[in-house]
Amino acid sequence: MPLQLKDIQAPIATEMVEFEKKFRSFMKSKVFLLDKIMDYIVKRKGKQMRPMFVFLTSGVIGEISEKTYRAASFIELLHTASLVHDDVVDDSNYRRGFFSINALWKNKIAVLVGDYMFTRTLLLAVDHGDYDMLKIGSEAVREISEGELAQIAKTRNLDITEEMYYEVIRQKTASLIIACCAMGASAANGTEKQKEAMKEFGYNVGMAFQIKDDLFDYGTEEIGKPLGIDIKEKKMTLPLIHALQNTDKANKRKIIRTIKTQSDKPAKVREVIEFVRASGGIEYAKGVMNDYYEKAKILLDQFPDSAYKKSLVDLVTFTIERTK
Repeated sequence: MPLQLKDIQAPIATEMVEFEKKFRSFMKSKVFLLDKIMDYIVKRKGKQMRPMFVFLTSGVIGEISEKTYRAASFIELLHTASLVHDDVVDDSNYRRGFFSINALWKNKIAVLVGDYMFTRTLLLAVDHGDYDMLKIGSEAVREISEGELAQIAKTRNLDITEEMYYEVIRQKTASLIIACCAMGASAANGTEKQKEAMKEFGYNVGMAFQIKDDLFDYGTEEIGKPLGIDIKEKKMTLPLIHALQNTDKANKRKIIRTIKTQSDKPAKVREVIEFVRASGGIEYAKGVMNDYYEKAKILLDQFPDSAYKKSLVDLVTFTIERTK
């Protein structure tokens, strides 16, 4: 039977309920429009996997404290603010099956809402003297911004190598998971060795997480239906990069030309998807994803067994077995 988030949450079920209350209070504003939008954001929350990483990491290292709640709220505010801005950048009208902020209130308000949430994040740390959190979070924002810009630059000529791809997803995705685990360890007063181990753990989880996301684009039977969104947006992901590296020059030029000039045509997108499947790109990406997954699990071996540790392992498993 597939893992269920409610079962993974069991050791921190009470904390997650309390977290939601605290998170809503951190989002509160005296401006009616802003408060209305914040309420909309809270009601359409996602799986909240990142706060779970914070709480479970703290539980593995030591005790869950008020600082852990602040760390989880810091991460969720940061993540949500980045999503609000992403929807503006991508001109996206939907997020998790709901209308995006920019779709309902237009780009200007969406940008300001994202700015407000970033500011609340900073103040949450500064008001409590959590300067370790501020440093970890600021580094994550820098990494995410650099990763997004690097990907945009590479999209223009589709010349990204496998090594470049790993660097981009380290910055874009893994950096925030690293921040979750680093903050959780710091909130529990972990040793430097424990903090470094958790940062490395977060890195491996984040890399596996993003490769799983990239695999959704190719929609095998186990993963879901074909979407081809990354191909349409000319994003070079691991399955495609590997496939292009293992074909002849003429075919490589043909596929790249198709992506550059005809990625708006569904039939052509399907051609690229079939090329990647036939070239072993999906199997290769799954293999790399599983390598990161195994490394993440091994890193937890140094910590004593507990309900928190078991759930943390299960959460990592969930990230690579999810179907959406």
